[in-house]
Amino acid sequence: MSLATRSLGLTRDVVREVGMVVPRTVAGLNESTGWAPASPRGVRQFGEVMLDELVLSAFSLLGGTPTAVRTPDACIAAADELSALGVDRAHTDPEPLQVQTIQRGRIAGLAYERLTFEHDPALPKTLAAEHLGGPVTAVVHLCRHPGGPRPWLIWVHGAGQGGTEDLLLSRIGRIHHQLGFNVAMPVQLGHGCRRRQWPAYPDMDPLVNVAGMMRAVSEVRAVVKWTQPQATAVVVSGISMGTPVAALVSHLERQIDAVGLYTPILGLNAMISRHLGRWGSSRDAYRELLGSQLVAKLTSVIDPLAVDPAPPPNHRLIVGAWHDRMAMREPAIALHDRWGGQSYWYDGGHVGHVFSRRVQRVTERFLREVTADEGVWN
Repeated sequence: MSLATRSLGLTRDVVREVGMVVPRTVAGLNESTGWAPASPRGVRQFGEVMLDELVLSAFSLLGGTPTAVRTPDACIAAADELSALGVDRAHTDPEPLQVQTIQRGRIAGLAYERLTFEHDPALPKTLAAEHLGGPVTAVVHLCRHPGGPRPWLIWVHGAGQGGTEDLLLSRIGRIHHQLGFNVAMPVQLGHGCRRRQWPAYPDMDPLVNVAGMMRAVSEVRAVVKWTQPQATAVVVSGISMGTPVAALVSHLERQIDAVGLYTPILGLNAMISRHLGRWGSSRDAYRELLGSQLVAKLTSVIDPLAVDPAPPPNHRLIVGAWHDRMAMREPAIALHDRWGGQSYWYDGGHVGHVFSRRVQRVTERFLREVTADEGVWN
């Protein structure tokens, strides 16, 4: 295919996606409830849902078209092994975190450290046989107070995030300075400063996605274990693609004191499959595989609904976005039905909740309750 033909095809895709943003926004709001178009609140909701649609379009356009699709037969061995192992046996205990380097930096007045460590998640045999295992250099951003033990927040970012700017977008500075927390933000593979490093993640290959999330879980567990001797309490929270990671960690690490999930997803592969439908029939093979029962069996070891969080119900928080067009609202409902605990519904979109002062207040109240219940100052 010539460069001119590829450029023409990309231009056509861009025009189509941009042209569909507003119709998709209106359709999404009309499918929902609680939208009053002729009100300031309705205008804000329209803007937030349109932002969700723009982000989805950007992911679609930047993702390109993969050159090959894994066949269902190539997933059978891994699906059989992982489903037989179950969550607890598929995820092995991580080796202790050994610090390689620490670099200090500052962004918008917020001091932080970038810590690196080598990590091998010891993946199950079928994933290792596909060359998805092996050691990598993991990265975590830290905001630490000097002195003795403090409460720690482990914040697991979402898709397309992981840069130092997310320390600002997630209001880490406020939690760090005003609530007195030390904060760790592990950088998921394929994101932030790890964007160009092996392995790529997420992907349209279901095995890569399962291995990638298992890697993320293992790395975050290593960070949790490293913080615990320095901690008066440990809270793990995740946003969007980080929520299954946080959920699994809250089950596998039984000493965690609280867990918070923001605009949660359930199955990464199923979510990608859902949005591939935006491209019509051009990616049907990927969509059908990712949404199949075989892949659901494969991903059973990264299913948040299959775990029992260690924190008690009053130390579990689920924040959903009522007009979420990326994760949709069903995962938040299903998780609250399964987990119980505290829930809060933001009346906007998936991306917009990050900027909500109301969500910020809910988060800060939750963290204060946790430290108070644990007998920790804040």
